[in-house]
Amino acid sequence: MRLIYSLAIMFMATTTVFSQTDLSYYLPQHSSYNQNIPTPKSVIGHEVGEWHITHDKLVQYMYALAESSDRITIESRGTSFEGRPILLLTITSPQNHQNLEAIRQAHIASTESNSVDTSNMPIVVYQGFSIHGNEPSGSNASLLAAYHLAASQSNEVKTLLDNAVILFDPSFNPDGLQRFAYWANTNKSKNLNPDPNDREYNEVWPRGRTNHYHFDLNRDWLPVQMPESRARLVTFHKWLPNILTDHHEMGTNSTFFFQPGIQSRTHPLTPKLNQELTKQIGNFHAKALDKIGSLYYTEEDYDDFYYGKGSTFPDINGSIGILFEQASSRGHIQESDNGILTFPFTIRNQLTTALSTLEAAINMRQELLQYQHDFFKNARNEGSKENGKAIVFGDEKDAAKTYHLAEILNRHKITFHELKNDVTLNGKSFKKGYSYVVPKNQKNTRLINAMFEKRTTFEDSLFYDISAWTFPLAFNLDYAEGVSTSNAGEQVKDLKMKNGAVSTNSNYAYLMEWHEYYTPRALNHILNSDIRAKVALKQFSIDGKRYDYGTILIPVHNQSKTPEELYKFLSAVAQDNHIQINGVGTGLTQGIDLGSTEFKTLEPAKIGLLVGDGISSYDAGEIWHLFDQRYDIVVTKLDTDRLSRADLSRYNTIIMVSGSTSEANAKNLKAWVEDGGTLIGYCGALNWLSSNEFMKIDFKKSERIAKNVSFEERGDYFGAQVIGGAIFEAKLDRSHPINFGYKNNTLALFRDTTIFIPADKQSYNNPIQYTKNPLLSGYISKPNLDSLASTVPFKVGRLKRGKVVGFTDNTNFRAFWYGTNKLLMNAIFFRDQL
Repeated sequence: MRLIYSLAIMFMATTTVFSQTDLSYYLPQHSSYNQNIPTPKSVIGHEVGEWHITHDKLVQYMYALAESSDRITIESRGTSFEGRPILLLTITSPQNHQNLEAIRQAHIASTESNSVDTSNMPIVVYQGFSIHGNEPSGSNASLLAAYHLAASQSNEVKTLLDNAVILFDPSFNPDGLQRFAYWANTNKSKNLNPDPNDREYNEVWPRGRTNHYHFDLNRDWLPVQMPESRARLVTFHKWLPNILTDHHEMGTNSTFFFQPGIQSRTHPLTPKLNQELTKQIGNFHAKALDKIGSLYYTEEDYDDFYYGKGSTFPDINGSIGILFEQASSRGHIQESDNGILTFPFTIRNQLTTALSTLEAAINMRQELLQYQHDFFKNARNEGSKENGKAIVFGDEKDAAKTYHLAEILNRHKITFHELKNDVTLNGKSFKKGYSYVVPKNQKNTRLINAMFEKRTTFEDSLFYDISAWTFPLAFNLDYAEGVSTSNAGEQVKDLKMKNGAVSTNSNYAYLMEWHEYYTPRALNHILNSDIRAKVALKQFSIDGKRYDYGTILIPVHNQSKTPEELYKFLSAVAQDNHIQINGVGTGLTQGIDLGSTEFKTLEPAKIGLLVGDGISSYDAGEIWHLFDQRYDIVVTKLDTDRLSRADLSRYNTIIMVSGSTSEANAKNLKAWVEDGGTLIGYCGALNWLSSNEFMKIDFKKSERIAKNVSFEERGDYFGAQVIGGAIFEAKLDRSHPINFGYKNNTLALFRDTTIFIPADKQSYNNPIQYTKNPLLSGYISKPNLDSLASTVPFKVGRLKRGKVVGFTDNTNFRAFWYGTNKLLMNAIFFRDQL
């Protein structure tokens, strides 16, 4: 009987979903539509919600709309890693389109003046959909929203378009959306099955959430390391929208969320009025969802702390960010705690709140325009109080890392200057050409504060995302705050990376210090070109210059190239990698001579990276991106499904990020290590390495005994024991090969794990060790901070002929943690010396 009832429910659900997929289910009932504007079905070949929209069809429809409507213009702002266009539709009245640049300039001018008349100014709304590709109801709803705005003949829409400029981004994540649509559509049955065990609702690794390199694009608004982020940031700063919406999905058994989130978790730099206006906008969402009978909630679960999210980044830039979270069907129809959840239902909720946002924008137009004007006026007033003060940042040994932080500032329209002269500030040396000066008295002073601040006290101990992202620490750059702007030279308007060169043609040897960011790329090119190279294990001086640990020696003779060919080759390498290579005419030095046994021969890196089931796609993607995009190093992705049968002898290094894998895989990996391979494990992989006896690790446990904690409070208590992402100080033994290329005796490390490893009794086995008071920025509970103090984030063990290297912390976090990338490179290129 129960089986018959379940089948009946499934049949009714299937029948319902097919009957719901025409336009009448979604669109406002009071609108009539221009018959000359194509409907989605007429272009893509199916009703919205019947199939998951693929990105190519989404693009096709958006161009068809733009071609047929004088309310829409369309542009491609670049391409994703997989070559898909990053679209932007500008939607407004035909009259506004004729005057669009003047409208934009007036809008920007209102953020730069001390008074403004907002009575006749259009409001600017940026609407973005499905930044997580497997949260597709947003992008599918964008078909309907764009059609409604292009074709509706209602007075409400005409009034809206007369008074608003809508920047419309139908897919924040083209590659992820395409990946997920393929999965959902290829696993769809004619008879829709809501059973959550069905393959349709369980994607294979790496899933469609992320972009090509498995990055969460909704964490990249502030670091802007991905092409999708860079394109939308140009649009954001070009227009400075008053509202930005970010349409997401959450767990199937939820309902619908809209901001504001939990108020105690709002970043202190966000004005309180921002949250009040967010709540007023939320009233329009509530009214619209009430009208169609959809359940929802607000001021729970989510927060506005990390400024790198799409819903929070606007808050530090004078805008209002709005997060929407819809319970996900993850396919076409699925059982949930709230009944059968259909894909069309999820789309309708997203469309409803996209339109209620626009209703709020028009009704609150002058209030929101005035808020943005006041935000920047107040920011300028704050900056004027710091007139004459600046931040200086740089690295006298590494121009490339300095350049890349300046590049981020440039993308955020933050003004900075060359350093006028070499200077020492707070005991740190800043070199002209390797440092920049950021005046505090400028329009984006609040954004500067958000990027450079170190914060260790918080109103709340729970965070939806990381609690610290201090950029100069992430880049391992020296910096000084509150310094005089008298150190500032010319404003940088055409940012360029330092040129590289070979100092002189040598008939004896060439030396390359290891400090610059792109030296691993240079060394990889050298070794793979059949050029012999060695690394110095000690410091030395020659020709009046002191060379540090890790200096690379390239002898001239007995190479595969003639001396003249070698000079030309190294000149090209130096230029391509923005580094200095010095020619020397003698092997006699002060310290170890160039023929010393303290120079060790290096071999090309042959690298495998574990991917697939059981492995963190985020962490694996970060390393893949680092090798492929930054260092031009070939890495083989070894799928865990095939690892037990793979011939691993092709590799001298294999990397395993957080995760675990099978006993069969462990057996093959262990045999490879024992035969001389180097296995590098990260974060959660250390537990697996220890339990499978790759290396002996005595983990230190943090005591978590809840005292005076009620049943209701228990979740918050244990949540507060999570290290969600903070920055900690470690001291370095710079003579150890893992630390080659670092000029300071301390290093800032990003940490989001509670893996604590006690220091070894032998001090030389602790080349990286957390200080006694390690917290630099972010939140950590007192028990965890006590547990972390004086522990080690790095450990090396031997397994017969091979080595196992362990890192407790992610050295490659979200592609902007440039400062610790070299730890991984050292573990690879100097593996025999560890």
